[in-house]
Amino acid sequence: MQNWSFTLIVEGEDLQSDETFNALFEAGCDDALVGRSNGVQFMDFDRDAETLADAVLSAVGDIESVAGLQVVRLEDLELVSMAEIAERTGRTRESVRLLVGGDRGPGNFPLPVNDPKRPNRLWRWSDVERWMHDALDVQEASGGSEEITLATLAAGIAARHHFRRLDPQQRERVRSLFAA
Repeated sequence: MQNWSFTLIVEGEDLQSDETFNALFEAGCDDALVGRSNGVQFMDFDRDAETLADAVLSAVGDIESVAGLQVVRLEDLELVSMAEIAERTGRTRESVRLLVGGDRGPGNFPLPVNDPKRPNRLWRWSDVERWMHDALDVQEASGGSEEITLATLAAGIAARHHFRRLDPQQRERVRSLFAA
């Protein structure tokens, strides 16, 4: 068993009401800190499990076993700006800007996860780290598999949240995207 730390964003009943708080404890969330910041409810977990996926999925199940609660997002700390990429890699911001733009290095820098026309673009650290390893022969800072698992879980939780809000006809059309 390993201890995994992560944050889940939760919608629904007030997590800090006595009734909901006690129900969460009884459901197995005794390893979580419950909080609210700027109107957003969250639960910070330190959960023991064999894998990161086991930890996150069991926490989601425990939370959603309490009536009126839904996990809508896994806080994805893997998103990084150019400044954070520079800091993590020991490069200057200008060096990173040139790599991103293809003016230095072999090109094909990973695509940002948000609108590429926005001034504040974000990338997945696991994509950047992998590119740095493959393109520039820079040693990866971590194994990468946990970050990929985290990114996949975050995407799955977000997709599930939005999928539930679609009308049934749209659900069937969107479901075809997941038939792999």
